Amino acid sequence: MNLVNEKIAILGHSGFVGQALLRKIPLAKGISLRDIGWKSQIKDARVIINLVGKAHDHKGEAVEEDYYSVNVGLTKAIFQAFIDSSAGLMIHVSSLAALEEFESSGALEESHHCNPVSWYGKSKRAAEEWLLSQALPYGKKLLIIRPPMIHGSGDKGNLGLLYKLIAKGIPYPLSSFDNKRSFISIDNFTFFIEQIIEKEEKIHSVIYHVADDEPLSTKEIIKIIKNLTGKKTPDIAFPKSFVKAIAKIGDILPIPLNSKRLKKMTGVLLISNKKIKQELHIDKLPYSAYDGMKKTIASFLVQ
Repeated sequence: MNLVNEKIAILGHSGFVGQALLRKIPLAKGISLRDIGWKSQIKDARVIINLVGKAHDHKGEAVEEDYYSVNVGLTKAIFQAFIDSSAGLMIHVSSLAALEEFESSGALEESHHCNPVSWYGKSKRAAEEWLLSQALPYGKKLLIIRPPMIHGSGDKGNLGLLYKLIAKGIPYPLSSFDNKRSFISIDNFTFFIEQIIEKEEKIHSVIYHVADDEPLSTKEIIKIIKNLTGKKTPDIAFPKSFVKAIAKIGDILPIPLNSKRLKKMTGVLLISNKKIKQELHIDKLPYSAYDGMKKTIASFLVQ
């Protein structure tokens, strides 16, 4: 499949991931579900990429129904539009949160038992389950991909918050914890999407994990931030028992740290990208995890 000659519709294109795909794929077109005619706009698409989803609730105002309405309800509508269109491939971007959100004992594979905890994770898993239960007409193919945290220029998530903390010279207080987590840079993510579209015939099953080849620790990320900003502020290694006690207080009182947040910040959470690399015959990703993270952090300096 030649991406230059293919019409590719991207639903949920307004975020930094969607914008990166629009820049990367020549004939990609961003489609907004706020447009009452969005279904007619994808009628003649060859590929549909679904990025629509509700992930963050920075104001703390969302309720469970909000997550299911977007992550499940809109997914159903998009899938039906895919069935009614001429598109042969739908790529549904799910999340590692549909599988696991806090910790893993090793690199999680696609067959691992799902253990979502949050409304976000549970709603993303519910969307996966619904999609997997649907019959596909001849000539139609559905792929569900699960990325861990995607980072890159324009990212406004937790990585940006960590950058601001270190860039201001504020000591990192959790350096007594050793952790490794899987990430994926926006460049590696768009590379996987391109490869899926170009080598569609090599893909045989439904769910795939996409991630950088190597995990990174929070300490390694902080080191990158310090090197790029010139900050030499020492980190603080509070005893783990003390930090956990503070987090338990946060489970009751409205302070910045609680047990769930601590697990996300200090837990080991790894996924394997082995399956998709094997099926697409990918030997090496464009960026190592370190170089991809360095590129992202460098983009924060000019924002």
